[in-house]
Amino acid sequence: MSKSKKKWLLPLTLLLSASMLLSACGGNKESAGNGGGTAEKPVELIWYTIGTPQKDVDKVEEEINKYTAEKIGVTVDMKMIDFGDYNQKMQVMAASGEPMDILFTSSWAFDYVQNARKGAFMEMDELIESHGQGIKDAIDPAFLEGSKVDGHNYAIPANKELPAQEAWRFNKTLLDKYNLDISNVKSMESLEPLLKTIKEKEPNVVPLALSKDFGPLLPFDYIIEKMPMAVYLDDKEDLKVVNFLEMPETMDMLKLMNKYYKAGYISPEAATTTSTQDLMTSGNWFADRAATQPFADNLWSQSYGYPVVSTPAGDATIFNWSVMGSMQAISANSKYPEKAMEFLNLLNTDVYLRNLVDSGIEGVHYKKLSENVMENLPESKNYDMPTFALGNVMLTYLNPEDPENKWEEFKKFNESGQPAPLLGFNFDPTKVSTELAAVNNVKEEFWAPLMTGTVNPEEFLPKANQKLKAAGLDKIIAEAQSQIDAWKASK
Repeated sequence: MSKSKKKWLLPLTLLLSASMLLSACGGNKESAGNGGGTAEKPVELIWYTIGTPQKDVDKVEEEINKYTAEKIGVTVDMKMIDFGDYNQKMQVMAASGEPMDILFTSSWAFDYVQNARKGAFMEMDELIESHGQGIKDAIDPAFLEGSKVDGHNYAIPANKELPAQEAWRFNKTLLDKYNLDISNVKSMESLEPLLKTIKEKEPNVVPLALSKDFGPLLPFDYIIEKMPMAVYLDDKEDLKVVNFLEMPETMDMLKLMNKYYKAGYISPEAATTTSTQDLMTSGNWFADRAATQPFADNLWSQSYGYPVVSTPAGDATIFNWSVMGSMQAISANSKYPEKAMEFLNLLNTDVYLRNLVDSGIEGVHYKKLSENVMENLPESKNYDMPTFALGNVMLTYLNPEDPENKWEEFKKFNESGQPAPLLGFNFDPTKVSTELAAVNNVKEEFWAPLMTGTVNPEEFLPKANQKLKAAGLDKIIAEAQSQIDAWKASK
C-alpha cells in the first residue's frame, strides 16, 4: 500500500481510539471498521473487475477509499483486466489461489454458474441476510431469484436491464457526413451498403469494429455461452439440443462474415483484438454491435464525447445470460467475506459511491448540472468505466439528454422482455467435465477466426466440427438433452 494512502488510512481520531479498540475487539479478523471509522485500520479488499484498464484508476481509488474507510472500515484495491483477457486470466488466478475478495463474474466472462459449482465463490444467502439487506431492497427481485444456482445465490447481479437486446451502433458524424439511412437496418446483411460506402470514402476508418469475443447474432439459446450446444429460440416445446455450428444458419452467417472480412469491412487484426476501446476513443470506426438499454445512445455519446446512434439488431429476450450478465461474487478464499458484502451493499445502495466508481471524481472527470444529472469533462477520457459491470445501474446520474423518467422506462423495458426457452435451466457439467475441457480447448483454436470472418468457414468449419466430436461434444449434447428433458418434466 502506498504511503499516500496510509496518510488518510490512519487519521488522528483512529489513533486516539486504538488502545480502546485493542482491548474491546479481541482477535476478530473482521473487527476492522464498522460504520463511521471506529477501527484501528481499515480492511483492504482486493477487487477484480472487467474493462479496459483506465489511466486514472489509482486517483479515483484513493477517493473511493477515503469514503469507504470512514463509512464501513474498508478500502479496495481495484484491479482491472481487459474484456478479451478476463476469462483466461481469472481462471488461472482462481486455480492458483491468487488472493482476491470481490470479483466480476457473468454468463459470458469467468462463467458464473460453472465457477459457483466448482466452489470458486462463497455462498451468499446468509451474508445477504446479515450484511446485505440494502441489496434486497434495491435490486429487482427477478435478478436475485433468476441468478440462483441450485437454490443459492453466489453473486450479486447488477440492477440493470433484464432482457438482452442487441443494437447496431453508428458513429453519427459519419452517418450525417454521407447522409446514410439506418431506418431499415436490422440484419447483418442490411449493413452491407453502408459499410461499402465507408470503406470507399473513409480509408482510415474501420467500417465494422469487432474484437475477438464477437459472435454473430444467430437464432439460438445457448446452454453455455460461447460453446457449441444450443436450442433454437423458437423451440418452446421439444427443446432439442443441437451443435449450432452444424446448422445451416450458422454457415450462412459465417460466410457473410468472411465476405465482409475479404472486402475490408473488418480489421485484419479482429481475431486477436481484445478491445475496440481505442477505436471508440479516436472515433475511427463506423459501426459495431452492442447490448442496448433504454436511452443507451445518450450514455454512449456522453462516454465517447461525440454522437452515437443505434437501431435494434434483435428482440428483447430474457436469457439466463442476461439475468446473469453482470455480477459481483465474493471469492471462496476471501479472508473478509462480511466486509466484502458490506462493500457490495454500499456499492448497490449509496448514490455517491456508485457514481464515484462509475464516473470518477466530480470536478475532475465530470461536473454535475443538477442533483442527478452530470456531464463529462475532458478528463473523463482517462476514466471511462463499463457502467453495466459495477453494480446498481439505476443509481447512476442521468446524462443531459436523458429524461427524468429514465429508470421508470427501464422498469417497463424489463417487463417487456420475452423469456428464452431455457430461462431457468442451469447445466450441471459434473458428468462431462473432462469432455467440456477438451471441447473448450478445441474451441479456442478456431472460435475467434471463424466468428470474426477471418477464415473461410467452408474450409475451417468442417475441420472444427470433426475436432469437436473427437473431443466429446456428442457426449456433452446427450447429457445436456437428458438434463433439459428432466427440467422440462419438472416444470
